[in-house]
Amino acid sequence: MGTILDYIRMYGDYTFSEKPISEVDSLVFGQFAYLKFDGLVPDIEENAAAVDMQHILLHENYDDLYADERYREKNTELFLLMAGSKRFGDLKLRNYVNRIEPEKETQFSAVTIQLGDGTFYIAYRGTDETIVGWKEDLNLAFSEPVPGQLMSVDYLNRTAGNITQPFYIGGHSKGGNLAVYAAMNCEKAIQDRICVIFNHDGPGFRPEVKQRCGYDQIEARIRKTIPHSSLVGMILYSEENYRVVESKYIGLAQHDPYSWLIEKDDFRTVKRVYSGRLFVDSTLNDWILSLNQEQIHIFVDTLYDVVKASEADNLIDFTANWKKSIQGIMAAVKNVDPETMKIINKIMKALFDEGISHLEQVFKK
Repeated sequence: MGTILDYIRMYGDYTFSEKPISEVDSLVFGQFAYLKFDGLVPDIEENAAAVDMQHILLHENYDDLYADERYREKNTELFLLMAGSKRFGDLKLRNYVNRIEPEKETQFSAVTIQLGDGTFYIAYRGTDETIVGWKEDLNLAFSEPVPGQLMSVDYLNRTAGNITQPFYIGGHSKGGNLAVYAAMNCEKAIQDRICVIFNHDGPGFRPEVKQRCGYDQIEARIRKTIPHSSLVGMILYSEENYRVVESKYIGLAQHDPYSWLIEKDDFRTVKRVYSGRLFVDSTLNDWILSLNQEQIHIFVDTLYDVVKASEADNLIDFTANWKKSIQGIMAAVKNVDPETMKIINKIMKALFDEGISHLEQVFKK
């Protein structure tokens, strides 16, 4: 077993003509979309020609690709493995977008990728495992539409309008949610040409949103994958058409694409999400659907403040150092109302992993 990095090593000699695009390839593109292509790939407003991987590799600003120092090592390995392979080495990139609007808690990014066989993959960037990114995932599912979702539709209409053949669309985390939202709301002629919509552990939508946006028109083309301890990907997701992937991490850190396990040329899967997590997901979703928009905003802000009080800035540190995290968040829950506290308690247990059974008693004190 390996990860997406091992998958590229093992199957990088196969072109997309020889071995068609798969869910694992899509996860590779989902992680690839996290790289910082600013100044390296033409912006959608430039209307410039696509650039290839070698152009980026030899660019004087190449090092800017890894501006996020926390993931520099793995992202560097990802890009170099892709650039050195037959499968990904001749990718062409264009129509890059990266819009950041802090006042709206919005960051939107997407890139259009042309594969060696002439097909296209439109990749939406997701959130990483930072606490802020996790809140953005919650906002996507609870409040509709957020600016990023509207931007995803505009991006798809603009970039796919210049693609005459069928194409693929997808992303990880927030990127998966944006891909589905864009597919639901884009122009009909563009929607008809979408082959597959890949959603890797991205949150779902409220029932009224799916009904209003015509979810049923694209549902059969959605390929949903989640890790076996998924929380983000199961928010407001009631369908059962998903595959559950094993991860080398525990708890919510499984959201990290580099932790998903690959066996040969496919994901290593299990039959279902952990039973304890299924209960948490179901309870959380039922409660969310009972709230109005104002109550939802209050809940998300409260939950964010509680998690942020741990003083961890990412979910890996949050779960790994659970004793320290508990100490930090105890003061933050003192003024939370009892009903909200019940749900926060369940989420905290999920974040720290189901195995820590005494957390329920800790949060009741």
